Amino acid sequence: MTEPVFFPLATSLTIGEVAALCGTAVPDGVEAGRILSGAAALETAGPGDIAYMDNPKYVEALVSTKAGCVLVSSRFADRAPASAVVLVSATPYHAFARVLARFFPEALRPEAAFASQGIAPGAVVHPSAVLEQGVTVDPGAVIGPGAEIGAGTIVAANAVIGPQVRIGRNCSIGAGASIQASLIGNRVIVHPGARIGQDGFGFAMSPKGHMKVPQIGRVIIQDDVEIGANSCIDRGASRDTVIGEGTKIDNLVQIGHNCVIGRHCVICAQTGLAGSSTLEDFAVLGGQVGLAGHLTIGAGAQIAAQSGVAGDVPRGARYGGYPAQPALSWARESAWLKAAVSRRGRAKDDTPKG
Repeated sequence: MTEPVFFPLATSLTIGEVAALCGTAVPDGVEAGRILSGAAALETAGPGDIAYMDNPKYVEALVSTKAGCVLVSSRFADRAPASAVVLVSATPYHAFARVLARFFPEALRPEAAFASQGIAPGAVVHPSAVLEQGVTVDPGAVIGPGAEIGAGTIVAANAVIGPQVRIGRNCSIGAGASIQASLIGNRVIVHPGARIGQDGFGFAMSPKGHMKVPQIGRVIIQDDVEIGANSCIDRGASRDTVIGEGTKIDNLVQIGHNCVIGRHCVICAQTGLAGSSTLEDFAVLGGQVGLAGHLTIGAGAQIAAQSGVAGDVPRGARYGGYPAQPALSWARESAWLKAAVSRRGRAKDDTPKG
């Protein structure tokens, strides 16, 4: 069995081209025309590869790397081996991302599974759907009546695009995803298995049973949003669920009906937002955070992983814990509790026996 290449190298780059791309300088005495033809981790990189390092945990890997070029911050530059060309950057990870995008552009967004262009055999496109030139539809995908899809968008195998859905240009809709009652902007990535626009969880509760409340809102997804695999975004009940431009949503995230997510927010895996929650611009939710409904997380606020949020969080604040509280209070409370348990344990050990 041969070893496959999932992401073929699109081009090679010289040291000079890499430096220009990353906004850094070629060191004195280094041949700017030297070729780099790959990227790898510090531990596995070879003389033709570029690697990066910006975390003190990986200093030893930097010291022993065989990489031909390394992107590092100034504080670690003197730890790189003499065999590596050192390009100093204030943000090595960002710089490395730029290089990877040039080397492996196909890895930037999910591509067509069938490696075809246009409408593949086995796809079902309703006659009233409007697809601009350059749309790719894989086998098994279904595009419903009145749907409109912009040029350069890929609809992967077995994805379902519901009636009247609007999808902008240069989007990627992953395999098995389903989208209904939604308006989606340009350059949006929806990873496989995501569910967008299904019913919100709305019921009128009573002792005699729970009456379903029709959910008649939409989902609005603005430009440059990325939505992880198997995440769910419910459509609004009577208002719209909105995801602001540039927001990044990890895998296995649940966003309830009527939520409004601002611009460039980050929502990590297994987080759940109850209905009518609001995240203002640049808010960050760590993994497995839970938000009660009708809350506002202020602009730039950060919530630590596994926190349970039951009240509003101010702009720029850092919260953590269960229930979530300001990070400093949470740390002091945790330290006090740990010390109290330790004192109690010592007291028991000192109790006379017999």
